[in-house]
Amino acid sequence: MADTQVGEVIHFYDKIQVAIVRLTKTLKVGDTIKFKLHDQEVTQPVESMELDHQKITTAPAGDEIGIKVNEPIKPKAQVF
Repeated sequence: MADTQVGEVIHFYDKIQVAIVRLTKTLKVGDTIKFKLHDQEVTQPVESMELDHQKITTAPAGDEIGIKVNEPIKPKAQVF
């Protein structure tokens, strides 16, 4: 999903390595996303998403979801 913003990180849980993302576009497990903020850029596949502590495979725009990430992501990072 390069170059199309799909959301923004609103919180990061360090101990469990989960970024909370407010979506502006639909996102699915299997999509590749890129987190960008200032000089930080992290690209990874979406392997796990949750909404209200329930695993999901697709999330529409407007949802706030948890995404398991491979490294720390700062709040306000844009998601592409």
